[in-house]
Amino acid sequence: MSALRRKLGDEYQVVSTSASGAGLPPPRSAPRGKRQRFVDKNGRCNVQHGNLGGETSRYLSDLFTTLVDLKWRWNLFIFILTYTVAWLFMASMWWVIAYMRGDLNKAHDDSYTPCVANVYNFPSAFLFFIETEATIGYGYRYITDKCPEGIILFLFQSILGSIVDAFLIGCMFIKMSQPKKRAETLMFSEHAAISMRDGKLTLMFRVGNLRNSHMVSAQIRCKLLKSRQTPEGEFLPLDQLELDVGFSTGADQLFLVSPLTICHVIDSKSPFYDLSQRSMHTEQFEIVVILEGIVETTGMTCQARTSYTEDEVLWGHRFFPVISLEEGFFKVDYSQFHATFEVPTPPYSVKEQEEMLLMSSPLIPPAVSNSKERNNSVECLDGLDEVGTKLPSKLQKITGRDDFPKKLLRMSSTTSEKAYSMGDLPMKLQRISSVPGNSEEKLGSKTTKMMSDPMSQSVAELPPKLQKLSGGGGRMEGNLPPKLRKMNSDRFT
Repeated sequence: MSALRRKLGDEYQVVSTSASGAGLPPPRSAPRGKRQRFVDKNGRCNVQHGNLGGETSRYLSDLFTTLVDLKWRWNLFIFILTYTVAWLFMASMWWVIAYMRGDLNKAHDDSYTPCVANVYNFPSAFLFFIETEATIGYGYRYITDKCPEGIILFLFQSILGSIVDAFLIGCMFIKMSQPKKRAETLMFSEHAAISMRDGKLTLMFRVGNLRNSHMVSAQIRCKLLKSRQTPEGEFLPLDQLELDVGFSTGADQLFLVSPLTICHVIDSKSPFYDLSQRSMHTEQFEIVVILEGIVETTGMTCQARTSYTEDEVLWGHRFFPVISLEEGFFKVDYSQFHATFEVPTPPYSVKEQEEMLLMSSPLIPPAVSNSKERNNSVECLDGLDEVGTKLPSKLQKITGRDDFPKKLLRMSSTTSEKAYSMGDLPMKLQRISSVPGNSEEKLGSKTTKMMSDPMSQSVAELPPKLQKLSGGGGRMEGNLPPKLRKMNSDRFT
């Protein structure tokens, strides 16, 4: 126990679920009544067919399979009864031939040649049939050439005996070599477990092979049997759902040399998506496990089955390791095959865990909102550029330069982008950028000045003499000579 705790940690507790284990079973809720199973632990299906009516004749159409499927006591009874009836019938035929020819009354006459020598009553006829059928041939009783009907009956006896031997002996041989007995050496764990593996909630159970001979092309499948009601109101008492145990990845193809742990990952596609530790006390379901493979020694297909009800699924448990490395080989300890130990496992379902994770995470990150606003500003800028190109040429000349609105809008968009990017800077940089006299404020003041007096740029482009006449950048109409004022008015009109 101390070695186990050093290996697995102090928070783990070993719990043996086998009858011979030293540990105690995990605490469960109040015991329920006896659970009706669809498949027993030994693989037998609890299904009985009734009210077949006239369909029972189908069993006689496949008589060989019907005899093989019968129980051993009925097979032995049919075997003995068939041979007994056949022997008595054929012995009676030999006795009838001897009686009709009068051989019974002249059996001790040395001058008379009977059909069968030394047959003078029914026991002697029966012994002759047994000697012929079993090819014993004591030499005391034999067929003579004076009896053609005896030769025909001998041929019929040989053919009928071969058919009966082939049918009954073949039936008994198949019955003895059935792969059902091979399934007795395939083990399943008594309980299934649910715990975390590779960061995912997983349903696990264990399978093992007691023989050294392998199961060729071993494959495992799982079915969930659970009653449900359709939206149309139809009740399905035994609805079968598939549990993925690695069909998409090939993990369902087993190399069953040592015990293996079969895993079913519980995700949004799993029927156990809503299953939690609390809901297991109210749920009713049955997991049917089917293991198929080819017996290496006989080449026959073998199938082993078992099932787990909701009471046999342990939440927060993991199977005990059973493989250890010895000197030159791996050793499997089957005494711990059914043993489990507790591990930390969240009691919530996968659906609840995803909902809690979604609620704890922010819905929209800041970078996304900034990018959206920037895209909106760029779209507005493109729209204003299109409006500016549609203005008359005279109004475009008043502004002084054709690309003035574009530059102004780009400067304003740059200012807004810098303002948005300020939230991403550290606090010290934000304080530095917020000091009066900043370049951004200067840029904003220049932009406001240009927007308030659009004619200042056109005045700055005049010759120096005209700038002096304008009075230092004011309106120049009052100071210009009449000819220049007339020229200026003609220019703007």
